[in-house]
Amino acid sequence: MQSRLVDVGLHFQLKRVVTNLCFFILKLFKMFIGHYAPALFLKGVENKASLGMLFIAVQFVDILFFPFVLMGIERLNIVPDFTPSTHFELIFYPYTHGLLASVLWGLAFYLIYRILIGKTKRNSIIIGIAVLSHWFLDLLVHTPDLPLLGDNSLKLGFGIWNNSILTFVVEAGLLFAGLWYYLKNTNPVNNFIGKYGIILFSVFMLVLAYLNLFVLPAPENKIALTVSALGSYTMLTVSIRATAYI
Repeated sequence: MQSRLVDVGLHFQLKRVVTNLCFFILKLFKMFIGHYAPALFLKGVENKASLGMLFIAVQFVDILFFPFVLMGIERLNIVPDFTPSTHFELIFYPYTHGLLASVLWGLAFYLIYRILIGKTKRNSIIIGIAVLSHWFLDLLVHTPDLPLLGDNSLKLGFGIWNNSILTFVVEAGLLFAGLWYYLKNTNPVNNFIGKYGIILFSVFMLVLAYLNLFVLPAPENKIALTVSALGSYTMLTVSIRATAYI
């Protein structure tokens, strides 16, 4: 009897550990998945472009932003339910999310690809556009906090984040529009992953978007938010490179 109780206790402890681990992994995925639509679209435009690098490029300014917040260069506040779709207030981030800054970061990527890495002009332009696309996707969903130039300049944002259902619909629509163009203009490897990997991956991202918007709680602090954001970007980039579409 005692042995059976011990077994039951261990079972529930293991179940709790597995549940907590799964929940922790899900908490890593904090992103606007619509940003990946331009990566898929641009891969369809230029098949020689690396889809893995495009996944990095479309999120590059966010990859900079979160460490900048921890270093005090840019600022945000954790505010649960600041909008129905987000749990943070963006205070100061002209170096990563200003339109001028986004143009300069896109130009920097172009020059690095063209001059230092030696990629073709077309490939370099594609990667630069991928970086710049982040600002225009943010324009759709952000509240008016995206500066055109410096922090004191005009700030824009169409505010779709103020409606979580509309946010989800827009994210899904952008993602699957990019996926449609991608599938139409690329030639997958003739195996299961080659044929269906990117479709399953897109569905996976859509599930994450749903959880992010409607299920997962607000991050506990800025460090947790940074870890979740950078963790999600890394995991999605590594995952997309595991498909046969690179």
